[in-house]
Amino acid sequence: HELRDHFWATLGDARCLAHHPADVAATLGLLARRGCANTGGTVPMKTTRILIFAKAPLAGFAKTRLIPVLGAEGAAALAQQMLLHTVQAALDSGVGTVELCVTPAIEEAAWHDIALPQGLVISAQGSGDLGARMARAAQCAIAGGERVVLIGTDCVEMSGELLRTAAQALHNNDAVIHCTLDGGYALLGLRQFSDFLFRDIPWSSDVVASMTLNKLGQLHWSVQVGAILHDVDEPQDLKLLPLYWKSYVAA
Repeated sequence: HELRDHFWATLGDARCLAHHPADVAATLGLLARRGCANTGGTVPMKTTRILIFAKAPLAGFAKTRLIPVLGAEGAAALAQQMLLHTVQAALDSGVGTVELCVTPAIEEAAWHDIALPQGLVISAQGSGDLGARMARAAQCAIAGGERVVLIGTDCVEMSGELLRTAAQALHNNDAVIHCTLDGGYALLGLRQFSDFLFRDIPWSSDVVASMTLNKLGQLHWSVQVGAILHDVDEPQDLKLLPLYWKSYVAA
């Protein structure tokens, strides 16, 4: 609660009810995927798309900060377990299309042995920093009339129920966010788009959530702030893992 209170104090009153038009970028190249080049008029919202941003769970590539404790193979195994857990939670939520935004591209060898569930839309994250990659995916879906919920694969509390609740919050709010204890966020839901939310943020730092909340306030968007969640990124975070994942934390 102290962290959430700090965010609100930093933000001011982000619960305002003023709704500003989305700041839709003019560059059609950002809207190329899935036929997203329609920028004219207001598109009615149809459903919620869950956008999952994931690295291939490849040894030496995923969960590198855990390698000193778990070894490269152990860290990759844990990354794969967390990826599959997150994907299943998204599918279980039933709120709409689940899109797995991957790096590297799904055709690369890093993905060949990963058995992903049926029913996913799979896309490449593309170039740029994390903000640029999230902005492209969010803009495309919102331009097509969908709300979006953006998540990673690091949050142990991710569940179908949490995602359904977040999607429901977007019926009455412009945004919903679940901050993490380390100062980031595990979930960001939007029903309109502004690339301002994703620009000039030092990703993987402890100010990501507070800066995002400040930006939401500057846009005068209504926002629901959910419970603080926990990511597993550092060795000290391993204690947060469910008991049935313990086989992945043995050095």
